Amino acid sequence: MKPVLALVGRPNVGKSTLFNRLTRSRDAIVADYAGLTRDRHYGSGHHGKVEFIVVDTGGFEPDAAEGVVREMGKQTRQAVAEADVVLFVVDARDGLSAQDHDIGTFLRRLGKTCVLVANKAEGMTDGTRLAEFFELGLGEVHPVSASHGQGLRPLLDQVLGPYLAAAETDDTTEDKDGSAIKLAVAGRPNVGKSTLINTWLGEERLVAFDQPGTTRDAIVVPFERHGQKFELIDTAGLRRRGKVFEAIEKFSVVKTLQAIESANVVLLLIDATQGVTDQDAHIAGYILESGRAVVLAINKWDAIDEYQRELVKRSVETRLPFLKFASLHLVSARKRQGLGPLWSSIAQAHKAANCKMSTPVLTRLLLEAVQFQSPKRAGMFRPKLRYAHQGGMNPPVIVVHGNSLEHVTDAYKRFLEGRFRKEFNLVGTPLRVEMKTSHNPYAEREKA
Repeated sequence: MKPVLALVGRPNVGKSTLFNRLTRSRDAIVADYAGLTRDRHYGSGHHGKVEFIVVDTGGFEPDAAEGVVREMGKQTRQAVAEADVVLFVVDARDGLSAQDHDIGTFLRRLGKTCVLVANKAEGMTDGTRLAEFFELGLGEVHPVSASHGQGLRPLLDQVLGPYLAAAETDDTTEDKDGSAIKLAVAGRPNVGKSTLINTWLGEERLVAFDQPGTTRDAIVVPFERHGQKFELIDTAGLRRRGKVFEAIEKFSVVKTLQAIESANVVLLLIDATQGVTDQDAHIAGYILESGRAVVLAINKWDAIDEYQRELVKRSVETRLPFLKFASLHLVSARKRQGLGPLWSSIAQAHKAANCKMSTPVLTRLLLEAVQFQSPKRAGMFRPKLRYAHQGGMNPPVIVVHGNSLEHVTDAYKRFLEGRFRKEFNLVGTPLRVEMKTSHNPYAEREKA
């Protein structure tokens, strides 16, 4: 088992910077802004032969009684409960604060292995400025600089000492399974993305709060169902460009778009109480452009009456006609209604996106379609479709070869797409049909 290191501390002490340094990534958003991280954020790192898991947490206030800060405190407590070693991060430049004392008292009561890390300690080699942190009663203080990478190797040597010794004698490592399906949950702010993932997991893994913009980072959560591994990606809600004012939120939008790009399947969540908005259509268009398999789900279905339900269904038909290939589900994340069939559609969409289509079958379907309805003549040219083959997966691409194919209309391409979809049961994935015209290699020679 990989050891789990949890980063705990008050806001803006550099936990996310340390997380990025330990994982050798830029997965956590970093800015000079207190309270930026809100959810538990997991990442993998290695030191020598030892692989470990790092958990980044939000700024911890043990006594917070309400609001988002209280929910962030729950996340931190859960991270500490899961951890093998807690890294208590303090700010060496700001010195000891009353909040540090509160967190130190909380950690001492737990009895967990706790290591005190003084971040932003550039140039503090003598250690005299760090003496005050011994008041916390957590033993030796380890000066580091997360932004410059100083002092991290000695820190990891001590923290992972027992695991490094075990790795020398035991070379068994965990098998890396690349078969996990990456599922990104996307949508506008406050549609219930975090609530849905929490419901699936059966715990309050993500901060879910009745305030738009609660989730600011793309949070990856491993999950297994019926033997199939998933990576659930909770994304920040995408709002209209004119509504994005904070620089932090702009980072969040970038992270969300990256999460959609890297996902295998995207679950687009729509708020039933507001219907399909322009922003929903914009997000759907982006998913389609990126070529990701997609499943539609209308959340908060229990909160509206029959008349509103009919209006929502009609708005889906009129505003999202380009997603006709996607499965539609009516769910309530809070009340756990309609969530079972979602998994079937997600698995079906992933299978369709990675479907293998043989050239003989594609060519037969193409010739049958031409026999049923031939393409329109364009002036003196009539497109001649000869054969087809698969040009890619996720999304599936079908390349059609022939003569004068630049004159094939979009309507005829949609006709071919429908025939291919029906034959291979391509539900939940975009399908791209590309035309490739054959050229006479001797045409130039004949002119000469």
